[in-house]
Amino acid sequence: MLATPAYDIALILDKGQRDTQEDAVASRMFDATNASYVVVADGMGGHAAGEVASDLVIQAWRDALDAELEGSTTPESALIDALPLAAMQANASIAGYSEEQGTGFNMGSTMLGTLLLGQRLFWISIGDSPLYLFRDGELSQINEDHSMAPMIDAQLAEGTLTEAEALAHPDRNQLTSVIMGAAIPKVDCPETPLDLTPSDVLVLGSDGLQYLSNAEIRSILQSNASGLAQDIAGALQAALNAKGDPDQDNISIGVVKLTKN
Repeated sequence: MLATPAYDIALILDKGQRDTQEDAVASRMFDATNASYVVVADGMGGHAAGEVASDLVIQAWRDALDAELEGSTTPESALIDALPLAAMQANASIAGYSEEQGTGFNMGSTMLGTLLLGQRLFWISIGDSPLYLFRDGELSQINEDHSMAPMIDAQLAEGTLTEAEALAHPDRNQLTSVIMGAAIPKVDCPETPLDLTPSDVLVLGSDGLQYLSNAEIRSILQSNASGLAQDIAGALQAALNAKGDPDQDNISIGVVKLTKN
């Protein structure tokens, strides 16, 4: 009989240099279905708006997934369908809250939700919160970046922008998809799961994590990959703190590793 995958998960939430915390994170493991999830939401709209938006996303995620995952007889298709359902519920919640506040009130949030069924990874991503896979010493972002950054980086690759111009581009962080109570232009929710191995490390984050470059994140993971998820998350947070960037955004970090029972 094969060993049942279990999960080593760590979450960190840091305000960075901002006055308020507009990120929210959550995780839960479910023995009945041999499953786990981690969800990250990066709210926007300022104090009393962004933090509400991210909380509404987390609550919608829990409402859509917890009851399904608690039951040992829930069909797998229902578990997978719960991901887009969570996004729709979050969008409706934000629409309802914004309508209650009156004309001109705007808020929104990214959603990065990962669902692990055994060693298979499913995800839904709306916005620019990155999902990284560290495998065989290499780091890759496996979800779509719904911001202008990929288009600006394409101009860099074509030679129409310099590296300095690309990094400092005023539209770099402009989102092309977000949950804000209206139509959602882009949703990244692959039907085919990614099979993980015990040597893989998953890192979820808000875009505040990207104050570290991919090369810096990769180096940290190379040095800490054999450690516990909490050690890896702590090393990433320490590296961000060591930078001392006066503009450091809120930081959400989720680290996931497979273990063996």
